[in-house]
Amino acid sequence: MKEIIAEIRQRTLEQLKTVTDSRSLDELRVKVLGKKGELTGMLRSMGQVAAEMRPQIGQWVNEARESIEQAISESQKRISELEMERRLESEKLDVTLPVKDRSEGSLHPMSLVLEKLFDIFTGMGFEAVEGPEVELDHYNFELMNIPKNHPARDAQDTFYVDDNIVLRTHTSPVQARIMTTRKPPIRIVSFGRVYRADEADATHSPVFHQLEGLVIDENITMADLKGTLDTFATRLYGEGVTTRFRPSFFPFTEPSAEVDLTCAACRGKGCRVCKGTGWIEVLGAGMVNPHVLEMCGIDNKKYQGFASVWAWKG
Repeated sequence: MKEIIAEIRQRTLEQLKTVTDSRSLDELRVKVLGKKGELTGMLRSMGQVAAEMRPQIGQWVNEARESIEQAISESQKRISELEMERRLESEKLDVTLPVKDRSEGSLHPMSLVLEKLFDIFTGMGFEAVEGPEVELDHYNFELMNIPKNHPARDAQDTFYVDDNIVLRTHTSPVQARIMTTRKPPIRIVSFGRVYRADEADATHSPVFHQLEGLVIDENITMADLKGTLDTFATRLYGEGVTTRFRPSFFPFTEPSAEVDLTCAACRGKGCRVCKGTGWIEVLGAGMVNPHVLEMCGIDNKKYQGFASVWAWKG
């Protein structure tokens, strides 16, 4: 019995030296130490051995088991390292290999125009500011000289959240927020989405964008407004594009004007784009109403200002 146990031990230790994967190691462990393994079978056959020999045989089996278990543990560490090396080798990525070029896309036309507009206005000393799209009625209407029950509110087709909160109908509340929190001189430009309950068609959308400009300082006149817009038109569309003012009405400006630009397609000669007029209406503008200045806490005897709003779908 001693020789058989020693032979099982020696044979198993030799086999462990050649095992190179976890699956084979586990199969060998079960074959020798499992419930039906060779050493376990030796213990089960103890009933056929003389009683005085059983303790000795049990000792030989346990010594062999301990030796084999220690060898299996050492083999497990060795095999784990080998398998990790194999995995790293199979999963490694050669970053020097050439890859297929992927298109990064391009900027949206609105983003391109917006970047250019900001470059134009910041180049003239304007500061870019933002305001909330969910706005208080106080800023959206009242400080813009559009009090409760004013007819202009109907023209705005407003989305109301409740009686005092709306989805802003224009970017002009940004002007009110700036005028109530800063002292002149003020020179800002603001861009963002606005909302009106319009039916969608070729010229209307429930969601569109506006670009708003505001200047408040001493001795500001309509000439400053026209000079600013002429500079904007030339830098955006090129030489030869100028502005034309037509009298209009906005509650927050007085006097007010609709502003046309020379048609960039025909340079004023008349074409399908401008319907033969040579002009295209692009924005509304005017001098800030003195009452608006007063409501926003600005001395309207000392300071004047102009504002302009350019709206487009998208």
